[in-house]
Order: sequence, then structure tokens, then C-alpha cells
Amino acid sequence: QLQLVESGGGLVQAGGSLRLSCIGSGQTFNTHTMGWFRQAPGKEREFVAAVAWTGGRTFYVDSVKDRFTISRDNAKNMVYLQMNNLKAEDTAVYYCAASSIGWEPRKFHEYGFWGQGTQVTVSS
Repeated sequence: QLQLVESGGGLVQAGGSLRLSCIGSGQTFNTHTMGWFRQAPGKEREFVAAVAWTGGRTFYVDSVKDRFTISRDNAKNMVYLQMNNLKAEDTAVYYCAASSIGWEPRKFHEYGFWGQGTQVTVSS
């Protein structure tokens, strides 16, 4: 079993930055691909970014490339999402998730463990 808890959300002006953190508890954290999803009001949950268990491979949805950076620290059971140049359309609840799929899981059903979410609000 893997439990995930996010933190770091908040209110920020457009153009600003936030760093989300997610801590995992359980012995299998460092064998999972870790991802971030987001869900805006009235919209489906969408994939944002993920990092392979080694930390060496990352992948992103096109809308956040060059603005967001995902990273992980397996020694601390942590995964991070650094978000720069935030836009109003980035407003959503952000979820940390873990997948046992090693090759670029991007779909909701490919992730078996989820955090409770953290709100990010970007004012324009």
C-alpha cells in the first residue's frame, strides 16, 4: 500500500510560481512512476507530468512544457512539481499519483494510488 499526501498549493498571481510537494509512505515508493494530475471545476482530471522511478525520465502535457518541472527524491519519498509562469488556466486541484507502469503512463486508470489533492488558484 502506498499513501500520498500533497502540499504547497495556494493563491498566486499570474506569472508567479509555486512548488507542490508530495510525500509517500510505504516501502514501494521508489519502484513507482510518480505523476501529477489536475482537475479544474467542471472538467475531467487531466495528466500534467510524470517522472520515472529512476528520476531520469520525465514527460509532460504540452500545455505545461517549459513552465513546469517534475522531480523526485527517492531517499525522502518525495516528488515535486515546480510551476513557473503560472496562468489562470492552471487553476485546479492538483493530485499526486503513483503508477506501477514504467513506460509513460498518462491515463487516469494507469495510476493506482492517489493523494487527496491540493488547490492551486492563479489570479489574472
